[in-house]
Amino acid sequence: MFTKLKQIFTYPICKYKINYSKFNPRNFKKLSFKKSIKGLVILIIFLGAFIVVKDELSYQLGIGYWGEEDGYSAEFEEGYDEEEGYDEETCNVMGIELRGELMTYITPDSLDQDGNLIYDEVASEDIVGAINFAEEDEATKAIFLEIDSYGGYPVAGEEVAKALKNAKKPTVVLIREGGLSAAYYAATGGDIIFASKNSDVGSIGVTMSYLDYAEQNKRDGLTYNQLSVGKFKDSGDPDKPLTSEEKAYFMRDVEILNENFIKDVAENRNMDIEKVRELADGSSMLGEMALENGLIDRIGSFKEASDYIKDKIGEELEVCW
Repeated sequence: MFTKLKQIFTYPICKYKINYSKFNPRNFKKLSFKKSIKGLVILIIFLGAFIVVKDELSYQLGIGYWGEEDGYSAEFEEGYDEEEGYDEETCNVMGIELRGELMTYITPDSLDQDGNLIYDEVASEDIVGAINFAEEDEATKAIFLEIDSYGGYPVAGEEVAKALKNAKKPTVVLIREGGLSAAYYAATGGDIIFASKNSDVGSIGVTMSYLDYAEQNKRDGLTYNQLSVGKFKDSGDPDKPLTSEEKAYFMRDVEILNENFIKDVAENRNMDIEKVRELADGSSMLGEMALENGLIDRIGSFKEASDYIKDKIGEELEVCW
């Protein structure tokens, strides 16, 4: 179940062709003193105009003065008014993306020096925060969660599922390529789940497997020195063999997690728990089979999900991601 966004904005910019040969120092000799002074004045005016244009353009692109990020101004955002703030009428559906490995939070080592994600991860705390914001926002009429994830961690899946389930506004989930394991756990909190007939859905189960390097270390002449207090304190260390007692200890928790997963799916989906238990073998299934087994509600894409939301809120929808 639980195995261990970047949006790119492009802005069209006009390209002006400049004849740089006019500024070649070797060509200055051919000009009279009067023409040289005139050319210098024109050059200064040109540079001054360029600075003004550059300054204005920088703010429109949200990059500040000469590429600095702190110059961003909200006044250039669509729907923003200096006195009223954002025009809430331009957005009536909160769009949230659950893509990549689902975790409770993004660790610092998952970010580069500029704060951009290095790995394909998403945090449940961010998703839950967006859901809560949508609940408080009067202009938001519905919550739309788009999922493309093959799993993550149990608490992260549970947190998103609970936030969706507790929301008073309509919550619609769309599974795209995959909604598996912890990501499917998260999806079950929605009022309705859409998926393509080709979507990968389900994978109800738990894994805590790992590689044991003990034999390889022995061949390499490495020795594991145990310095720990508590019989199970270093259980699961890949540099030492797993004892039968330690395995039983881990399997205890795996079975508890799996039972919690089954119970929550049954409750969130209004399914018979024994039916869910039959499906909880860790396997996934494609959209049509998922529909037949009650794991999703409808076969559809963004259009079908959007049409459903429109009917639900009684107006044309404008999704803000």
